[in-house]
Amino acid sequence: MEETVIQIGGMSCQGCVGNITSVLASLPGVTSATVSLEEAAAQVRFDPAVVARAALVAAVEDAGFDAA
Repeated sequence: MEETVIQIGGMSCQGCVGNITSVLASLPGVTSATVSLEEAAAQVRFDPAVVARAALVAAVEDAGFDAA
């Protein structure tokens, strides 16, 4: 397992947090996703053999947010 922090732009409320959490948690290989509105970031634990970090970033961007 690996952990990464993804910086997220464009979140304005807890609804955004819930949306991003759901998007990340639904990806194969993701075991946990914690999103913080205050820190504008997501901490994600994932299996790099199943999903790449770039796919995590792309999923957040596809949900309508900026991610890096």
